[in-house]
Amino acid sequence: MKRKLLWLAAACSMFACRPHMQERSDFAKHFTEASVEGAFVLYDLQRDKYFVHDLARSNRGFVPASTFKIFNALVALETGVLRDENETLQWDGVTREVAAWNQDHSLRSGFKVSAVWFYQEMARRIGPERMQHYVNLAGYGNRDIRGGIDLFWLTGELRITPREQIDFLVRLYQNRLPFAQSTLTMVKDIFIFEQNENYVLRGKTGWAGKTGWFVGYVERKEAVYFFATNIDIAKDEDVKARIAVTKNILRDLRLIEP
Repeated sequence: MKRKLLWLAAACSMFACRPHMQERSDFAKHFTEASVEGAFVLYDLQRDKYFVHDLARSNRGFVPASTFKIFNALVALETGVLRDENETLQWDGVTREVAAWNQDHSLRSGFKVSAVWFYQEMARRIGPERMQHYVNLAGYGNRDIRGGIDLFWLTGELRITPREQIDFLVRLYQNRLPFAQSTLTMVKDIFIFEQNENYVLRGKTGWAGKTGWFVGYVERKEAVYFFATNIDIAKDEDVKARIAVTKNILRDLRLIEP
């Protein structure tokens, strides 16, 4: 018996034993209403419980797309590539498909409108050696940054599962990532998606190829709930479903208001 307990303890250490994931059939209607396929994972930190739609997909790796801007921002600040979240870079004058990108941006404003060019420039300034160092140190996704220093999170080899997105966000919230407290605080601040007197919703969208994301967490007084939504983008209209599906589920759970 003692040998068996020791084996179980070692297995949990090796494979990061986590609480049971409960599949919620009621989440499916929101994907159906939006006519999209995807997965949704919610983690209730206080109760240490996961609630999920499509368990198999929640453990499948996908390109992180612009959700990687969270990590990119952390590394840019930590390495001194930027002094702070408000330092501005001049737009290069190249007209891109999203009008809001075609102007000067800071880490904060670029995060808000998901300006790809700005974060690509951050990655180039960080460089592959330092980027790989922090990706390894933080254990981000599959840790594979092949595919170009300014493309690996969009069209390269980097992959992350919805479950891993949650794990990363929990460590961000708990200040357990390998970055200075000041860096973590700045990124948490630019990460705010919406807030009112009842809750703060932090969130970041992502879209690359046929993969769409919305990840983040909701703080309500002493409680916090982490989420990761991953969908297939089959047509342009599906892009809106990333946020719509997520917020509809969060409203059903009474974590945010209508």
